[in-house]
Amino acid sequence: MSRYFGEIRQAGYVVRDIEAAMDYWSRVLGVGPWFYKEKVPVENYTYRGQSYEVHNSVALANSGPLQVELIQTRNDVPSMYRDFLRAGHTGLQHNAYWTTDFDADLARLEGQGFKVAMSGEVGKNGRFVYFDTEFHPGTVIELSEVAGAKGKMFDMIRAASVGWDGHDPIRPFPDLSTL
Repeated sequence: MSRYFGEIRQAGYVVRDIEAAMDYWSRVLGVGPWFYKEKVPVENYTYRGQSYEVHNSVALANSGPLQVELIQTRNDVPSMYRDFLRAGHTGLQHNAYWTTDFDADLARLEGQGFKVAMSGEVGKNGRFVYFDTEFHPGTVIELSEVAGAKGKMFDMIRAASVGWDGHDPIRPFPDLSTL
């Protein structure tokens, strides 16, 4: 466990074909079920200080306590995902740490020298930031707020994975406004 962030709660993979990736993870690796959203409703999205309209497809499943996220970019909006792909990579792009005290944790990490490169919000109290990789090589670090509906959805996804028998491997995201 990280003494700065706590437990790694999510491993985020950037893929070129999310449908093929969900099939592989569920059929070959036995991880699922996958909760899939063709266009995640990201609000207040910024990349390096500029606002954009991002179109990303996301699928989420759990393997034990670790959530696996599959991400496919659907437009050419600047992002750390696009940078990753343009560098010739696919696969593990980020590790996420979850927080219910986003403002305090973000202030503490920025005070330690971490700089936000990408940010947005998925539902109320569902903010996220990706820290710049300028001073370290390797995987990006995400801080993700789970105090609102997004956190409830994450709990539901983990519960669905417990004892999953392989049936109904791809399911829609729940409506965040109802959680």
